[in-house]
Amino acid sequence: MSNLLLLVACLAVGVLLQHSSRTPANAPQTLNAVILHVSLPAVTLKALHGFAFDPNQLWPVLMPWGLFAVGAAAFWCVGRWLRLPRASVGALTLVGGFGNTSFVGLPMIESLHGRDGLGLGLLIDQLGSYLALATIGVFVAALYAGDAPTSRASMLKKIVTFPPLIALALALSLRPLPFPAPLDSALARVGDTLAPLALLSVGLQLRLGALRSQARLLAIGLGYKLVACPAIVFAILWLLDAELDMTSRVSMIEAAMPPMIGAGIVAAEARLDAPLVSTMIGVGIPLGLVTATLWHHAFAHVLSL
Repeated sequence: MSNLLLLVACLAVGVLLQHSSRTPANAPQTLNAVILHVSLPAVTLKALHGFAFDPNQLWPVLMPWGLFAVGAAAFWCVGRWLRLPRASVGALTLVGGFGNTSFVGLPMIESLHGRDGLGLGLLIDQLGSYLALATIGVFVAALYAGDAPTSRASMLKKIVTFPPLIALALALSLRPLPFPAPLDSALARVGDTLAPLALLSVGLQLRLGALRSQARLLAIGLGYKLVACPAIVFAILWLLDAELDMTSRVSMIEAAMPPMIGAGIVAAEARLDAPLVSTMIGVGIPLGLVTATLWHHAFAHVLSL
């Protein structure tokens, strides 16, 4: 509960700072750079270095890929039906298709289950959400922007130079070697900055001015991300008679995550529907903190019957 209160407090502080004159205009971008290059790699190294892998964890890693594929098809159909602009369909596909499995997902997992679930959460995030974003996500962004598809060399460079992915490779390759206690402690301390910085960044970017004009598209995008995605995973786990273990619990939490900030950055670079992107992220993240918690408790209640 204390970790969840920390998330809410940092989000509120970010909103307050946004309306003050004490932060520069590029503060969110600076915070995101620190998170991607420092905080998230530290969490990855710390959590995955000693993580015990299980073959049953393969399907949770594939989950973000499947949810994005379903969302891409659904948004394409909705776009044709409502005759939406290509930029809006592209924004819905990226921001509605990828969940915030790191900035929000990892703190949520820690809040609800402690650090034991962070290893699986990181696998879902790095090999699922971010790898999918860096490959098919980049391609989809270029497709809807009308640009030429990204070259294989450029795509490969983006993947192999992504800092958290480098940390993932180091964590796996160094597993036979124990980390010295000072290094282990330092990684833990640096990794603890992930949640506060991420929610501060979100608060600084929260814009409600475009809420009314974007209401219909907002309902479509967040309806898929916050309702349909967890419902799909819930139904699959229930039909498969899954056990109420750490794997199923973490999978459910990650499936219920709000829109990914990284997907919003990719959409912005492709010059897709910028007001829709910022509104979906700004509204979706605080709303997702509530809906993900409700999905988590509903899932645990149903499977324990």
